[in-house]
Amino acid sequence: MADLTLTTFDWVPEMPRGFVRDLRVRWALEEAALPYRVASVPFDDRGPAHLAHQPFGQVPWLTDGDLSIFESGAILLHLGERSDKLMPSDPRGRVEATKWVFAALNSVEMASLPWAMLKFMGKADDTPAWKFLDGFLEVRLKHLELVLARREWLAGSFSVADILMSDVLRPVDRFDGLTEHPACRDYVARAIARPAFAKAHADQMAHFASADKARGIS
Repeated sequence: MADLTLTTFDWVPEMPRGFVRDLRVRWALEEAALPYRVASVPFDDRGPAHLAHQPFGQVPWLTDGDLSIFESGAILLHLGERSDKLMPSDPRGRVEATKWVFAALNSVEMASLPWAMLKFMGKADDTPAWKFLDGFLEVRLKHLELVLARREWLAGSFSVADILMSDVLRPVDRFDGLTEHPACRDYVARAIARPAFAKAHADQMAHFASADKARGIS
């Protein structure tokens, strides 16, 4: 049995499927060809056992032997220690990958996530709040565009930084938010064209489709 176990929800509504963050971990595990199993916890009942692993009642978390790790960024950095397919082996490359991991989660996702959530909910409109979020994201994308216009991958070779950054950008791309940023758009396309992403995405969608059948949802 694999000593790596990825835990996600047993079911989620249709809207977030393909974007639940266990996808990031699945993708990294597939890139590194690390054996793992998938476990699940109830979406509708997030009790003490869940909170003991993920104190905010979210997913995913990864257990590696007697270690339990939550937050997708922390999990991917941990996996990067296990595979040079996820982190460069040289010190400079590792620093590059690490800083872009934090940039994806702190500088870009803090703008992309609320923007995408309002788009998902159909709340994007002409209110001052929406205009602020739209402008905030635009500033972040302009800066990122300059970086991605000069490089294929953020740390020189594909790494956990690219898993995170491309996944942070995917919801924006879903709603055509990268139209005016071709380097960002092409970067996402390169990332999700990788076979490991295709496998991870298909597995997540199959996981939740199976849950529909168990619930009698057609």
